[in-house]
Amino acid sequence: MHIVIMGCGRVGSTLAHTLVDLGHTVAVIDQDPEAFRRLRGSVSKHAVRGAGHDREVLMSAGIDRAGAFAAVSNGDNSNIIAARVAREAFGVENVVARIYDPRRAEVYQRLGIPTVATVRWTADAFLRRMVPGDDRLTAGPEWQDASGTLAMNEAPLPKGWAGARVGELEEAAPLRVVYLVRRGRIVLAGSDVRLEEDDVLHVVGHGREPDSLPERPDGPPRVPGDETGRG
Repeated sequence: MHIVIMGCGRVGSTLAHTLVDLGHTVAVIDQDPEAFRRLRGSVSKHAVRGAGHDREVLMSAGIDRAGAFAAVSNGDNSNIIAARVAREAFGVENVVARIYDPRRAEVYQRLGIPTVATVRWTADAFLRRMVPGDDRLTAGPEWQDASGTLAMNEAPLPKGWAGARVGELEEAAPLRVVYLVRRGRIVLAGSDVRLEEDDVLHVVGHGREPDSLPERPDGPPRVPGDETGRG
């Protein structure tokens, strides 16, 4: 795939090198020629000086044959304008823009432009780790895909599910358990993993606020020969 990147800062140059190492071709756009010093020799050959929303500059970067476009400059307005030009004028299928202002990010996502709001995502990650268990900090999704279709949330194990298997919980709720935190350790949530008291689940569901996990007041049914309730 050919990919065009607008912005040759740390993020843009890292993306370019990673994509080239994966076997893709890349062109990097930036208005500052000094920024291209971050690029390796093989990648710097495809550096294009200019504004990322300028059609002639984009054509020089090969936007007409690009399968993806990333706008990762330091300007929100420049990023979103360039992303819209790539999507609407050139029909690039995979487009993403970095946005610092989280309020703008939500607006542009509703317009169909996938965004990465780096400031909000980073701040939320720090807050969740500094003040664990505060419901006000876990009200929003822990992760959300660019289209807003899926979201991952953190949730304590509901009442009555200790001793049940992950697969049983998933059958009872329209959610998928991605992983769980148990006594400070990360446990991948295979369907046969037994749930324990005080497990913290990280679940993915549709929408920004997935349905809550159901409680099971009577607890899971006993399995003959399994007195511990654990696998």
